[in-house]
Amino acid sequence: MYIGIDLGTSGIKAVLTSTTGEIIAQATAGLECSHLHPLHSEQHPQDWVNALHLVMADLQQQQSLAQVRSIGLSGQMHGAVLLDVQGHVLRPAILWNDGRSFAECEELSTHTTDALNITGNLIMPGFTAPKLLWVKTHEPDIFAQIDKVLLPKDFLRYILSGEYVTEMSDASGTMWLDVAKRRWSKGMLAATGLSEKHMPTLCEGSEISTQVTPELCTKWGLPAIVNIAGGGGDNAAGAVGIGLVEPGQAMLSLGTSGVYFVVTDTYSSAPRKAVHSFCHALPNTWHLMSVMLSAASCTDWLCKSIINTDINTMFEQLDQRTDYTPSKLLFLPYLSGERTPHNDPDAKGVFIGLTQSTTYLDMFQAVLEGVTFAFKDGFDAIHEVAPEVDEINIIGGGAKSPYWRQLIANVLQTSVIYRAGSEAGAALGAARLAILADTDASVNGVCASPAELDRHTPDSALNTQYQQKYALYQQLYTQLYPIFKQL
Repeated sequence: MYIGIDLGTSGIKAVLTSTTGEIIAQATAGLECSHLHPLHSEQHPQDWVNALHLVMADLQQQQSLAQVRSIGLSGQMHGAVLLDVQGHVLRPAILWNDGRSFAECEELSTHTTDALNITGNLIMPGFTAPKLLWVKTHEPDIFAQIDKVLLPKDFLRYILSGEYVTEMSDASGTMWLDVAKRRWSKGMLAATGLSEKHMPTLCEGSEISTQVTPELCTKWGLPAIVNIAGGGGDNAAGAVGIGLVEPGQAMLSLGTSGVYFVVTDTYSSAPRKAVHSFCHALPNTWHLMSVMLSAASCTDWLCKSIINTDINTMFEQLDQRTDYTPSKLLFLPYLSGERTPHNDPDAKGVFIGLTQSTTYLDMFQAVLEGVTFAFKDGFDAIHEVAPEVDEINIIGGGAKSPYWRQLIANVLQTSVIYRAGSEAGAALGAARLAILADTDASVNGVCASPAELDRHTPDSALNTQYQQKYALYQQLYTQLYPIFKQL
């Protein structure tokens, strides 16, 4: 058996699979973010550790773990976990959706003229390197104590093993990796006052990275020796989980953030519109990716902060609809700023078109449309440099909604496929990487696409209406841009 662990922003998920990859048991534990200041987003790594113990105890109650051979790790990317020489956490982790380091991005971009060629990406506040430069500037006492910088899932690896290791897909999002050569860049590290000694060892996602400590093996009823695979960043692992291992395959992830992901077999970059170019979690494979910072989290915000209604209730009401005519409202989903294509930490969420007749369900529909339009921004940006795709696999919590899946197909004018195991997403991908690390099985054999549960084809009759509304959506951001800077 194999375990896949995914450290997300809103919670940690663990899946137990058979040797052939079928899910036997699942467990989850929730997490909260701290937003003490504008643009700040943090979590304490100890909360991740507590959640890890909860999900492992839950799996242990459901099924004996005595036959587990390997564990794979996945997690939210770009977060900065700072450890001193004794391995103690120096401050709360600065997360992927933290926008405080915009000035530091400009500084890095100005002083590292070769950054685009090395990293394949614009330097943006969400990435790890500018976060460290912010700490160096604003918290010099803490910076001076840094011995290691770890990504979130790799901090869990440290807890599991006592070793400092990361893998290529997650490392790609630090801005310290030479993405084409798949190795740390001494120049980019030096630009933030760091060196390779501050970095974990690199491995591929499908390789063995280290082993679980004897103490934890005993605690959780594991065998004496359990390997830990390299794993992958949440998007790369999610792609592996859904079977995206061949060039030209595409995925859309509807999680807290939103990601459009296309696999490539060669390194290429397209930073002009903030398209990300990263290593995949498999050797000799890369991917292009567009990212929006607030996706399904927009629905959560609306239900908790405005409607005060359970989110599942709203989805149930909307999923009963067969009418996909666009709503009369426009919503900009920039609750945490935005990456692709704007690279704008100052962008804000907006409703426009509210009247006395507006209902909560109207607002909910408009939020889904706004998030989908943001996906189209990223979709179009990637396909300026990548060939068009025939179909898109969809994963993440938001993917459970048939209405939203059909809406996405209509707006993108591309078939959308919902597969078995989509909710497991990155955790399943992490388990698959654990299988690959432990066996000599082929990638295509282990990472076959799960069974197709539903397929949504675009409604061409609605295309004109959606195109008109999408044009208004783009116009709204453009006109509000100078106002956002003043708020």
